[in-house]
Amino acid sequence: MKNSQQYTRNDIVCLTQNTELSDLQDLSTRERRRWCKDDIFLRAIIEFSNYCQRNCCYCGLRKDNTKVSRYRMSPDEIVEAAVFADHLGYKTIVLQSGEDSAYTIDDLCSIVRKIKEKVDCVITLSLGERSRADYARLKQAGAERYLLKFETSDVVLFKKLKPDSSYRNRLQCLQDLRELGYQTGSGMMVGLPGQTEQILIEDIELLQKLDLDMIGIGPFIAHPDTPLANFENGSLDKTLRVIAAVRIVTGNTHLPATTAIATINSQGRQQALLYGANVIMFNLTPLQYRAKYEIYPNKICVDENPIECAACVEEIVASVGRKINRGYGNSLKIAGSSF
Repeated sequence: MKNSQQYTRNDIVCLTQNTELSDLQDLSTRERRRWCKDDIFLRAIIEFSNYCQRNCCYCGLRKDNTKVSRYRMSPDEIVEAAVFADHLGYKTIVLQSGEDSAYTIDDLCSIVRKIKEKVDCVITLSLGERSRADYARLKQAGAERYLLKFETSDVVLFKKLKPDSSYRNRLQCLQDLRELGYQTGSGMMVGLPGQTEQILIEDIELLQKLDLDMIGIGPFIAHPDTPLANFENGSLDKTLRVIAAVRIVTGNTHLPATTAIATINSQGRQQALLYGANVIMFNLTPLQYRAKYEIYPNKICVDENPIECAACVEEIVASVGRKINRGYGNSLKIAGSSF
């Protein structure tokens, strides 16, 4: 098997278009076992605000969507939710929101510091594009990881999907995060309107070039209150094909079995775990807010309590013959990492 840096465009074309799914499963399983054995890592996600200043054409939280019931959790609520996640045994806490400027950098740093004072955990942030200075302050406050998806590598398609964002700035943010020492994640959607096979190949090439610690891959799901309401959702088979190809090409990267893939197919997470994924995201947003964070419709796990969700995750893990690792789940690229 090739080193992850040796895969060419022709190799990626072969993986995504010509290789049988069963063969992809075997290849991706071999590569996944090479780096993370049979361990599945859990991440507790807290979606603390659904306000967003952006107008991304695919996202239900977009600024111009007046049908959204908006909410912001207070700093104390966010800290309490993190403490609750710790009580349930989760060592990675993901703080996610829309790009909401109501939380100042002082607010965010204070939240991170308070969580670190109360909880033995690793903090991942997913707050969108901010300045390098902000990223530096959040890192100093105690955040260790950051997730910022580029969604598509095609500049023209990016501008259509994200009309008030800059592709160049998106990649600059990712570079800033890496240079500041964050364990950095990014990712893309499969089945986006306007996404060609060529663009999909270039997406995977970019993921390989970025040498990321985490990669999130999920299907496009049309939201009825966005400009892309009438387009078809991404397919399960294509999404699995891309997850497997990314595992093979990038090697030692954490890949989640996303909530989105489970939304388009009830067995989606199980299938993703069989095609190279090694992480499950666990929604611990307080129940009174959870359904309001509707990036896409029919999102799973918006009504279940944490005990029910934990039992469900354990069943999923057992069904694919894997085991839960309750450690910090650090980057597989860190020398001597024990997860």
